[in-house]
Amino acid sequence: MLRAFSTAATGMTAQQMIVDIIANNLANINTTGFKRSQVDFQDLMYLKLQEAGREVAAGVVAPSGFEIGSGVRPGSTVKVYTQGDPEKTERLLDLAIQGEGFFQVTSPGGDIRYTRDGSFQTDASGNIVTSNGYGLGISLPAGTRSISIGPDGTVVAHTGSGDSSVGQIALVRFLNPSGLSSEGGNLLAETPASGSPTTGTPGQDGFGTVLQGFLERSNVQMVTELVNLIKAQRAYEINSRAIRAGDDMLTTANQLVR
Repeated sequence: MLRAFSTAATGMTAQQMIVDIIANNLANINTTGFKRSQVDFQDLMYLKLQEAGREVAAGVVAPSGFEIGSGVRPGSTVKVYTQGDPEKTERLLDLAIQGEGFFQVTSPGGDIRYTRDGSFQTDASGNIVTSNGYGLGISLPAGTRSISIGPDGTVVAHTGSGDSSVGQIALVRFLNPSGLSSEGGNLLAETPASGSPTTGTPGQDGFGTVLQGFLERSNVQMVTELVNLIKAQRAYEINSRAIRAGDDMLTTANQLVR
């Protein structure tokens, strides 16, 4: 009976973790380029009372065994990299990736990070940077009045003296983007699990294209998250009932000796 208590407790802990992940997804429903997370679970070790395939009589083999599980444990959290809807903003430095890829940005200290958040700005030196100061590697010349960014990432500055190409935005991708480390601030970092980045030109070799004047919304679907939340709540209640049922059975057994 005590095994039922510990098994149900692991189920309650698992549902609490699901609620934590759902809460983070919903909190970031309006975060540019945010990708929802999900939890993968694994069952725990089994107590094998009888092995399958054991010989129960001369020439007779049991077709099944007798195993009792120990509950569940979280295996990992996985980001789901489905495309978010593009939202038109008409800001010249708002960029969205339509398809596969990440923007590569560099911190003032030289750290390289990756993001799907294309809400860029210019600093006092004319560098195109993220809201937290990470540079895209492109600078605008003095006197720039406006810029045009093509689907292939080509950046053209329009000044009083004419138009000039000032660079091209490259995109990167990973064999396992779910292996990237979330660093906060809409930034991701390379890990051994993600593999090394592959750099390419937008619109070529399977890379997505760049949309100027758009931002990618998060891929969080409110209805889906709310349904998952209800399922987690009900599963939590059912696991708590298993503990209550075990307690009632122990109480009944205890009363037999009175």
